Amino acid sequence: MQVEIRGVEELSFRERQVVALKETGLSTEEICRKLQISASTVANLYSRARRKGYQVVIILPGTALIPPEDEDADAEPGVGEAMPDEHAGT
Repeated sequence: MQVEIRGVEELSFRERQVVALKETGLSTEEICRKLQISASTVANLYSRARRKGYQVVIILPGTALIPPEDEDADAEPGVGEAMPDEHAGT
């Protein structure tokens, strides 16, 4: 898995650090220890970064989460088909 932060050029160095660590799943306490800053500083930096706007893109190489629409051949049999009427012909 690869995480890409778009709009990073708008962020300060410290904001980039906090965003990168936060978006990869670290808790505020873990970020505090890693960067040797207080929890309020982490919160302030993260808040400032969010106000500036950035996008996080997660890249999963080689993994198609949603199949292309034209691949109905791989669908399970019966999926999307009407159920036969039990009372038909009675």
